[in-house]
Amino acid sequence: MKPMRLQKFLSAAGVCSRRKGEALILSGRVTVNGERIKTLGTQVDPDADRVAVDGKPAVLKSEHVYLALHKPEGYVTSCDHPGEKIVLELVDSDRRLFPVGRLDKASTGLLLLTDDGRIHHRLSHPSFDHEKEYEVTVDKPLTQSVLKKLARGLMIQDKRTRPAKVKKLSTNRFLIILQEGRNRQIRRMVGKVGHTVKQLKRIRVAHIQLGKLKKGRWRHLTTKEQTQLLDLVS
Repeated sequence: MKPMRLQKFLSAAGVCSRRKGEALILSGRVTVNGERIKTLGTQVDPDADRVAVDGKPAVLKSEHVYLALHKPEGYVTSCDHPGEKIVLELVDSDRRLFPVGRLDKASTGLLLLTDDGRIHHRLSHPSFDHEKEYEVTVDKPLTQSVLKKLARGLMIQDKRTRPAKVKKLSTNRFLIILQEGRNRQIRRMVGKVGHTVKQLKRIRVAHIQLGKLKKGRWRHLTTKEQTQLLDLVS
């Protein structure tokens, strides 16, 4: 999408009229990528820039909502789970959202949320071929032998996991990229090689990065991220 004037963007996002947008900008209530803007006519890139009014994100209207959430520990990836805190409690939206895939209660990191049924069903299916990247901390030092076993694949519940990309980050911390999403897969794999997961954080789903998003916070996907996501499942 082509760059546009900030006041036009605010109008297209349904925040206000262009005239009201000019007043908001001049009063210092609008930020672009965290920087307060007070100059009328400032150009923004809808595909890359993050615009907010009084700290609340402003995004161009679309048929569906696509969000990235940094899931904290202690939240269940579910729409309804009596007696438990669920991830939807962290998001302020009037849409009926569904988590894409799962992160267990003790895990943290990137979780996608949407009201688009195509995305929800396709990306949530264990057989769908897209990368998911995790940072894993275990209870004791890692050996090259252990890392190679994780990369080659292991038998879990009578089925071998697919080969994965594995990189050692420190004595007891590694990076792993999977192209499948079996139940508690990483924890089961780590258990198979004699270790216990102490921390598990997902930092990427396909082309979408967690980045510097803080725990418990969420953001709308950029137009570019949305387009790539739809291309992935089409």
